[in-house]
Amino acid sequence: MSRMLPPLRLTGATILRDGCLQDRSVVIEDGRISKGPRPAVDLRGYYILPGIIDLHGDAFERHIAPRPSAPFPIATGLLNTDREAAANGVTTAWLAQSWSWEGGIRGPDYAEMFLAAMDDYRAHALTDLRVQIRYETHMVDTGTRLLAAVQRHGLDYVVFNNHLHEATDYERENSLALAQWAARTGRTGAELLDVVRDALSRSRDVPRHLCQLAEAFDALGVLYGSHDDIDAESRERFAMIGARICEFPTARGPAAAASAMGDPVLMGAPNVVRGGSQSGNIAAERLIRDGLVTALVSDYFYPALSRAAFRLVQDGVMDLPAAWALISTNPAQIMRLHDRGQIDYGKRADLVVINKATHAIEATVANGCLSYLAGEAARRFMEAEQPMRLAAE
Repeated sequence: MSRMLPPLRLTGATILRDGCLQDRSVVIEDGRISKGPRPAVDLRGYYILPGIIDLHGDAFERHIAPRPSAPFPIATGLLNTDREAAANGVTTAWLAQSWSWEGGIRGPDYAEMFLAAMDDYRAHALTDLRVQIRYETHMVDTGTRLLAAVQRHGLDYVVFNNHLHEATDYERENSLALAQWAARTGRTGAELLDVVRDALSRSRDVPRHLCQLAEAFDALGVLYGSHDDIDAESRERFAMIGARICEFPTARGPAAAASAMGDPVLMGAPNVVRGGSQSGNIAAERLIRDGLVTALVSDYFYPALSRAAFRLVQDGVMDLPAAWALISTNPAQIMRLHDRGQIDYGKRADLVVINKATHAIEATVANGCLSYLAGEAARRFMEAEQPMRLAAE
């Protein structure tokens, strides 16, 4: 049974269209932005903005395993992740599933279970949910398995990352952090370090391995990038093999290098909202002020996406159209999704209805379907429902 809205005109709101805020109406019909007279919902006092496109989020891990020792079924986690995303204006989202030597919920076995569960859930999803694979560079022996999973599940986005140096740094400088990390994987610190050393023993094979994966991704049409680049040299090496998306650079150098090469730079929206990185890396707002950030992502907290946009406006960094582009238009362009990311005729009806006074999201429309509705906006939609039903009869 379809959840799609009937033909409908949203009136009285301020719309983000053609790169500027306009006081005009927007029509939804058959899941697309349309035109013409239609039954109306009065949304005076609201913004209507393009649906949020989130390129990297791992908040789903908390829904699947709210405590490391208390996992729930993947399907339950996806259901609640989907609803959390919708309540925060997200209409398209990549869930960042690790493929790592860490094992557990970040290992290849679990990743394949997760991908199968996603395939089963997708038909019921409110949000266009997709999967990004975060591939640890030293997983040399699993490359064939990864490519098989990419093809079997139709994956379109992979990022390379290497967190081995974090473990070796912890061994020297922070034994408590190492123990906590190990505990999350069900190991002792010594056992985790054994895994790390085994992975490091493959270092000489990594460059050739990544080049082979890159060639395969190109043939499959998979977009790929790198995660947590620590310096410009690292970013340049990844760019040379085609990994052009720069995700969470830890300093200005890699962000500037990516920008100079015309590559998109992704930073975490929580970093903007909190005024800095929770892990001590460079502040996202600083890079935004320097014109080095292409898009913001949820990272670990969906509510940060819209809040980051309004925080940038409040701080005088940019106006709302430019700030909102960081979480809508720009991500769509990065992922070559030409049917979304802006409000225009023929595009997907992906919309977020936001209270102007409180900046609260009160409605989300994903592909013409109401995925979230609350507050005063809910009352107005419900008031419009009876006239629409009578007109249909």
